[in-house]
This record gives sequence, C-alpha cells and structure tokens, in this order.
Amino acid sequence: MNTGQRKLGIIAGGGSIPKKLIEFCKKNKRDYFVLAIEGNADKNLIDDSVPHQWIRIGQAGTGFKRFHDEKVQDVVMIGTIRRPGFFDLMPDLRTTAFFAKISMKSLGDDGILRALVKEIESEGMAVKGVHEVLPEILVKKGILGKYKPDKQAEADIRRGIEVALELGKLDVGQAVVVQQGLVLGVEGIEGTDELIRRCGDYRRKGEGGVLVKLRKPQQDMRIDLPTIGPRSVARAKESGLRGIALHAGNGLIVDEDEVIRQADKEGLFVIGVDPGEY
Repeated sequence: MNTGQRKLGIIAGGGSIPKKLIEFCKKNKRDYFVLAIEGNADKNLIDDSVPHQWIRIGQAGTGFKRFHDEKVQDVVMIGTIRRPGFFDLMPDLRTTAFFAKISMKSLGDDGILRALVKEIESEGMAVKGVHEVLPEILVKKGILGKYKPDKQAEADIRRGIEVALELGKLDVGQAVVVQQGLVLGVEGIEGTDELIRRCGDYRRKGEGGVLVKLRKPQQDMRIDLPTIGPRSVARAKESGLRGIALHAGNGLIVDEDEVIRQADKEGLFVIGVDPGEY
C-alpha cells in the first residue's frame, strides 16, 4: 500500500457508494479499513479481500478502538442507514458515555451526526467528506437522463427549492414534494422514500409533481449529504411524480447508472440543480 497517504477508515452503511470508495482505495493503493454497519452495509460488497469489522450502530467504542488499532488517520462516513431497532442501539460503554455527554439540543435530524464528528476528531482522527476523497462522486449539474422538466415542472422545482431551503434551516429534513405549485409534503423523520409514498395519496389530477432534495444551508458537507437511489425512482413512479431534482455538487446518487436507466425507462427526469439559479 501507498505509505505516502493517510490511512482511511470507512464507516460503511448501505448502497453502492462504500464499494466505490473501497475500489478507489484499492486502485490508488491507499491503506484503508472498513467498519461495516450491521443491517445496513451490503455483505456482498464487504468480502474477504476487504479489511473490515462488522459492528452495530451502538458499538461506537468498539469501532473507535479498532480504528486506533488499525492506525486510521482519516474517517469517511458513507452509505444509507436504516432506522435502527432496539438491539442495534444497545450501547457499549463508550457509546453510553457519548450519549450522556451530548445535549438534548443536539438531537435534531443531523445533530447526533455533528456530535459524532466531534467525538471522532477528539480521538485524534480527521473526519472527511466522501467528496474530499472522490470529488467526481457528487451529482453533476443539469439533465442526467433523456427527459427534462417542462415549464410547470420547472415552476414546481423553483417552489420546492424555496421550501426545502427553509425546511433545512430548521434542521428538519432535506426533501419536499410539490405538484402544480402546491406542497404535498415535506420530509420528516420518516425519510425521503416514505415521503414520496405518502405524497402519492395526496396527488391531484393533471401533471404530476416533483421531488426536490437539497443540502441544508448549515449542513456539514462531511455528513448525510442528500442522496437518492433506484428505490427513490421506483417510489416516484408509483406516486405519480414526474421527476427528481437533486442539489448539484452537494448530493449523491446511489447506483447512478441504474437510477438514470430506470428513470429513462419510466419517463421521469433526473436533474442536478443549483438553488442559486432559481
């Protein structure tokens, strides 16, 4: 491995992006070690060729110790995390101390993640955004498939951006669904896919709505970037949406080729947008 680069620790959730990061490390001969989150990381992506350990969400202390043993210097947290069950959250002693230390004011949508970043850095490791290791992974600006929004969809995107930015300032969610100028729903604790499903019950006759998903104005680029994947496209089709607008240069697409293929097949647009241009 390349000793000229700092060793990378990867905290891997679900989806294909952790695999891209692992492949990048292999190709560039960068030392790395993976903490794979049980019930989230894909077991087919974390094989015997990958140096790793499986941990529950509540085993932060176990993870910190392993990173120290592996002499990890930089840490990237990447991949989707499903809502944990009770067993997943049973904390080890180190995690118990962490929760005892953070204020209840930190328990917003990404407040715990911000606190976790500080905790990791207090252990002497630097938390990096995946874009700092793989700059090309962020969603590109513009139309990503065959279809593009018409005037009504552009107006709905504009309205969605306005609402999503205000929603983000309150640290509530990243996504909103708008149809014909009306807000059908905003993202809460249920997540984006459930938001899309729920909005299918409220859709009006006529031209379908759009999903707009943006990074929160105050959000740390190193954690929880707005993300869509194939399931988002499937849910959008089921709920009668016409397309998806994602924050260009600030968002991620899991399995991008599959997302574009699926969107093209279903007649949906996928677009990377710059909120400042709306």
